[in-house]
Amino acid sequence: MRSPVAFIVFKRPEQTRRVLARIREVSPPCLFVIADGPRSDRAGEAEKCAEVRALIEAGVDWPCDVRKNYAEANMGCGHRVASGLDWVFSQVEEAIILEDDCLPDASFFPFCEELLERYRSDVRVAHISGTLNYWSGIKRRESYVFSRYGSVWGWATWRRAWVANDLLLGAWPAQKAANMLASAGLGPREVSKREAILDELHAGNVHTWDYQWSFAKWSRGWLSVIPVIPLVENIGMNDQGTHRPESDWISPETSTMRFPLTHPDSVETDGVFDAMWADRFAPSFMRRLINRCRRMFRGGCR
Repeated sequence: MRSPVAFIVFKRPEQTRRVLARIREVSPPCLFVIADGPRSDRAGEAEKCAEVRALIEAGVDWPCDVRKNYAEANMGCGHRVASGLDWVFSQVEEAIILEDDCLPDASFFPFCEELLERYRSDVRVAHISGTLNYWSGIKRRESYVFSRYGSVWGWATWRRAWVANDLLLGAWPAQKAANMLASAGLGPREVSKREAILDELHAGNVHTWDYQWSFAKWSRGWLSVIPVIPLVENIGMNDQGTHRPESDWISPETSTMRFPLTHPDSVETDGVFDAMWADRFAPSFMRRLINRCRRMFRGGCR
């Protein structure tokens, strides 16, 4: 393996141990570790953060250039991740990125590495995702598709794309006035929900980083690579997570990608996949009914 890996950690020793073990299997030559600091009002959090950092010290036992960016005090999810990735991309041109709750299949790494090289100079592509969230059993001959969406449950990108990220969303008011989200192909229900979230982020009322990254891609018409099987499982959906998804957003178990990869014929959005993703985020009446049935009957209402 040649590509550097950025590993984002905080206070979850067990998840960190599992993901680090998977990183160890491929032994990247360079590992960037980004760690947030403990919150002063959370009992026991300083000890958990220290335990995580000790795991890093003990767990990297292969020949590796380990570079650490550890916050002494808590920066919060948004500023810690964004500033950490700024630090990574100030040093390297591209990287594979994992958070402490994103457990990859071993094939995730060569998948990212091959596509980082393939699309390195293709400015239409900004993001290589490790998971698909939902595919509903649709079979494709290709190994991946292109989408206007892209999960950050294990992903990769290039400096050329990340430099467009703006945590403060300075361009959002003008882009909202220009109806940018609709121009990017998002439907009315989705535009309404996403505008409300971007308004809150711009006002400083919500603290995260991934919506800003999505905004950077939408506003430039950039695409993401989505594998047709899930290569990363989210193992952090419990009471330790800072942000916990709604029950309908579950993480699928991982599969193993087959090589050589079968590439799409063209670099363009896959309409079927994008329609499914949009319906999960801003569901139609039928989708809301299905979701309600699932919550009531725990998988029933078939």
